[in-house]
Amino acid sequence: MNLEGRRKSQRKRLPSWFKTRLPIGDSQIRYNETKTNVYEHGLHTVCEEARCPNIHDCWGRGTATFMIAGDICTRGCRFCAINTQKSPPPLNSNEPEELAEAVVRMGVSHAVITVVNRDDLPDGGANHYKNCILAVHEKAPDIGLELLCSDLDGNIDALENLLHELPLQVFAHNVECVPRLDSIVRDKRASFDQSLKILKEARRLRPDIRIKSSIMVGVGESDQEVVEAMKSLREAGVDIITLGQYLQPSWKHLAVDRFPDPTTFAEWDQAAREIGFLAVASGPLVRSSYRAGLLFDESQGGEPVVTRDSTGSAISHLNPNEDLLNSEHETI
Repeated sequence: MNLEGRRKSQRKRLPSWFKTRLPIGDSQIRYNETKTNVYEHGLHTVCEEARCPNIHDCWGRGTATFMIAGDICTRGCRFCAINTQKSPPPLNSNEPEELAEAVVRMGVSHAVITVVNRDDLPDGGANHYKNCILAVHEKAPDIGLELLCSDLDGNIDALENLLHELPLQVFAHNVECVPRLDSIVRDKRASFDQSLKILKEARRLRPDIRIKSSIMVGVGESDQEVVEAMKSLREAGVDIITLGQYLQPSWKHLAVDRFPDPTTFAEWDQAAREIGFLAVASGPLVRSSYRAGLLFDESQGGEPVVTRDSTGSAISHLNPNEDLLNSEHETI
């Protein structure tokens, strides 16, 4: 058996709890309307392109995730399915307007804008990201906006320019994994410490908005390391935390180390709330943008987002052996 065959044969099967419910009632109507808009207008979302298992849930609740600055990243994290290249194509100067039109046409109430890393640009793409957010806000001022940003290569000046008077509800940047696993999971230019610095500065620069981060599990961490990482994030001023299972995009990517069961995710959910996070989503199928609008509402004093129900329902459209692309990538 060749290398590809051996690695494929060694890939872990999805546990029985990897299931989701298809939408019903009003949620199904909203999902169908969103899907129709996507296809009729040729729109592109991370939700579809990353084959996120929560697409029915999020679209049914009026949330969608869009990726800007191209589809090629300058980094090569071992968990991520996004294409990588040292010098990606130039930015699309028409993208702000095109994005705004897409968001309006989809009719969502909460839009998550995520980005690829653009280390090839002096400001890491910050000015372009800002223009995109401003264009959406100008065209649809009532839509909640969340930016899932890169670490801008640690450029605090670029971060300050980006966040200055930016009409955001949530600024998000993902640490991805616990600190000990940085060199195994992430590109060498990324680190827990650098991500933490970006989150701390975002908190300082914009005390009026929510700060959010996410941790993948199943890449070699211990349960206690997850708790310690969450404590570091809360101390840095992070308000919202999501925890989800890493799924190997292909046999070439980092292998899954383990599948923590739903009970473990429930324990992390409780630990996060005790640590002081204002909103928490913790479950095998949770991704950084999972129920993003509801998580923001929870952080504002709304009802808690129940995530444990996403671990015990039925997923009819996925085969246990099918490749599932993470909707999370390093710019997350």
